[in-house]
Amino acid sequence: MSKKGLVLEGGAMRGLFSCGILDTFMENGIEFDGAVGISAGACFGCNLKSRQPGRALRYNRRFAGDKRFCSFRSLLKTGDIYNAEFCYKTIPQELDPFDFDTLKANPMEFYMGVTDIETGKAVYPKFTDGNEKELAWMQASASMPLAARIVEIDGGKYMDGGIADSIPLQFLQSKGYDRNVVILTQPRNYVKSPNKLMPIIRLVYRKYPKFVEAVEHRHEMYNAETRYVFEQEKAGKVLVLCPEAPLGISRIEKDVNELQRVYDMGKRIANERLQEIKDFLAGDA
Repeated sequence: MSKKGLVLEGGAMRGLFSCGILDTFMENGIEFDGAVGISAGACFGCNLKSRQPGRALRYNRRFAGDKRFCSFRSLLKTGDIYNAEFCYKTIPQELDPFDFDTLKANPMEFYMGVTDIETGKAVYPKFTDGNEKELAWMQASASMPLAARIVEIDGGKYMDGGIADSIPLQFLQSKGYDRNVVILTQPRNYVKSPNKLMPIIRLVYRKYPKFVEAVEHRHEMYNAETRYVFEQEKAGKVLVLCPEAPLGISRIEKDVNELQRVYDMGKRIANERLQEIKDFLAGDA
């Protein structure tokens, strides 16, 4: 029997494109046996496990201009441009709470891709009940180099999952998921370029040479992974949903109209391809 999987690329506020798709899935009863999210894909995708359509868009719109949420003041004071205390404790526990009961009850496996900065390799902790350690893993998955602190968990040191594995389709396939939907936040013709900030990266993370090496070669890994995704699509094993053109949204976008525009684009594409998605997941594609 096929196992239905979902792969969620990151991309900071480009992730609201994915939110539009995920909310359409929830509104139409489309479910998966498992999912893996990277960075924003983890932060927003977890709402699929708690079955809370609209939540990610709602809190991003509500707090877009709030200095407690995302600001250079937070970066200077805490080392995180997205304030960790506010984003991973105050919002999910108080201001726009997770449905923790539903989260725990939902049998869907949800993995978060994280980069171990001492090895430069990806690790994939599970999000099962939203406890403090799991939220720390989520924070690590979304901790962008130069814009966030290293997150320490059980003696290990972790950052942005996209550095080691940007589109973890092969990871999900290794877990037995053989019918996968992949949501990308870049258009089909996108090719990643080398990181222009490498001189600063080398300086700031000089104690972690394997992490620096992973950042330096990230564009090669990313472009190889997108080629693999489209090869799998041609083979009928994957269905890809992605923007038709670059989304043109800032990584730390504060204009709520821009947030809504990108979200609406995801909803439109998902609705246009809704029957195709259902047929693919049913094994009729």
